[in-house]
Amino acid sequence: MSEAIRGATELPATRENIELHTSDGFTLVGELSLPESGHIAATLVTLHPLPTAGGFMDSHIIRKAAARLPALADIAVLRFNFRGVSSPRGTSEGSFGEGKLEQLDLAAAMDFVRERGLPNVWLMGWSFGTEVTLKFGREHPITGAILLSPPLHRASDDELAAWAGDDRRLVAIIPELDDYLRPEEAAKRFASVPEVEFVVVEGGKHLWVGEAQTYRVLSEVVARLNPMVLPLPRTWPPEPSQPR
Repeated sequence: MSEAIRGATELPATRENIELHTSDGFTLVGELSLPESGHIAATLVTLHPLPTAGGFMDSHIIRKAAARLPALADIAVLRFNFRGVSSPRGTSEGSFGEGKLEQLDLAAAMDFVRERGLPNVWLMGWSFGTEVTLKFGREHPITGAILLSPPLHRASDDELAAWAGDDRRLVAIIPELDDYLRPEEAAKRFASVPEVEFVVVEGGKHLWVGEAQTYRVLSEVVARLNPMVLPLPRTWPPEPSQPR
């Protein structure tokens, strides 16, 4: 029998504990989750929220992306702890880099992706992770980047404007009730990047708590990475009327 997909649901995938190695000599801990089928439609490299506010590779949207998207959408998901961050997976070496040294953490993740030959690579930053994405994502061969609840605290106007005219897709998912950057102000800040795909989620909040908000966020991700599989099933195994 099919069961509803809930917060703690972990769907089938090939999961591997991995280590990333930064150019300044630190080892970061993470996990790679791959579709069991072996077919990878896209790769999602996730960058978690602010470490000093409790962000880590198990922050719930990132954990649920890794738990669901390999099975539901043939998407490989790489998640890891930034330097100095701990989770049940372990502790990454180093200490919090104030959004600057995390440039090297992102580079280590992208080196790993290249070494594994993972295709169609997207970045997904959440909150603090969006700052790292905006500041340093353009340095890497990516298809696009998804900004989930961007606060735009550390990324400068010049760093944001640098995405204008870039071939890589930039998607900003803005919660209507965000604690830091709400849609009206976000529209002004992102005006320097006319190509941005601007998504306002009615009733959305910065932390995306609850299954309805999780489902919306993951659906927006899949709409960019592998839209052919939408709508995402709400049960596993999917009901006969649902995809997959």
